[in-house]
Amino acid sequence: MSEQRDLRHVGGGNSDSRTVRALTTVGRAAGRTLANIVPVMAGVVVAVFFLLRLVPGDPASMILGDRATPAQLEKLRAEMGLDLPLIEQFGNFVIGIVTRFDTGNSLITGVSTREVILDKAPISLGIVGLAVLFAVAMTVPLALAAARNKGGVADQLVRIIPTVGMGMPMFWIGLLLIIVFAVQLGWFPVGGVATGPIGTLWSLVLPALAVAISLVPPLVRSLRAQLLEVVDADFVTTLRAAGVPERKILTRHILRGAALPTLALFGVNVAYLIGGTLVVEKVFGIGGVGTLLFQSIGSRDFPVVQGIALYCAIAVVLITLLVDALAVWIDPRLRRGRP
Repeated sequence: MSEQRDLRHVGGGNSDSRTVRALTTVGRAAGRTLANIVPVMAGVVVAVFFLLRLVPGDPASMILGDRATPAQLEKLRAEMGLDLPLIEQFGNFVIGIVTRFDTGNSLITGVSTREVILDKAPISLGIVGLAVLFAVAMTVPLALAAARNKGGVADQLVRIIPTVGMGMPMFWIGLLLIIVFAVQLGWFPVGGVATGPIGTLWSLVLPALAVAISLVPPLVRSLRAQLLEVVDADFVTTLRAAGVPERKILTRHILRGAALPTLALFGVNVAYLIGGTLVVEKVFGIGGVGTLLFQSIGSRDFPVVQGIALYCAIAVVLITLLVDALAVWIDPRLRRGRP
């Protein structure tokens, strides 16, 4: 019994001091991440603005059509500010971001890009959220099954299937899901978003599943490798010798100890997660930010495309901050400020 009490008190200190240390460590991690926001956002702003100008096509011609006269085109370009020197356009673009956190008005509709993007954002955020839940729900059981049956049939299947999955494009997975679960079985809508909260959520299941399936293979491989490494660690042997239940050892010690590298890998794949969501929306005909992006690129609506890139960069930063906070919560060493 004394050994069990000693094990429970490893790490020392009361709960208040541990909370303070955890918050301090999270604050440091957040500060480091936030310190990188300025150069990252500056790079995104510069790259998106100038790369878009290399795309062939003229927004004025796209709006007025082929029968527009040169005078009409010049007048519309002047109204949209496209006749200004490129550096002056870029300066106005940066001023709009700094002062209004806005990339301007849509060249097609004249509505603020912030309003246009935020109107579509809930759908895309719903897919991202469901994709993360599905990815966790698939990754943890598969990795545990493989680690607990090392070399067995389950382990071999878990090692082979993710390898095959890594070679499947996300849009192809989406098409397969549509054919099987929407067309043949009729369980889900083929495309679009149904009305009502439940209908909307149900419409997002297949797109989120397509994103999750593409995200799971590297996560499963990482978590399986870490589980096999942690399961033979000395502290696990000590816990078993102390009589700690196997289920508690697995969930509270082995899984938490192995999750940190996989969580870091997930953080690296955040941009892939968001980008994949935008692509999958087009496959399923969902009117989210992804569909808006493709439409805006086709119509040369520069402000909207720039706004989407800016908000996606912010989303990547915020999710990275969340991943850092989860890492501190999972690993007691980080809560104590040690690597």
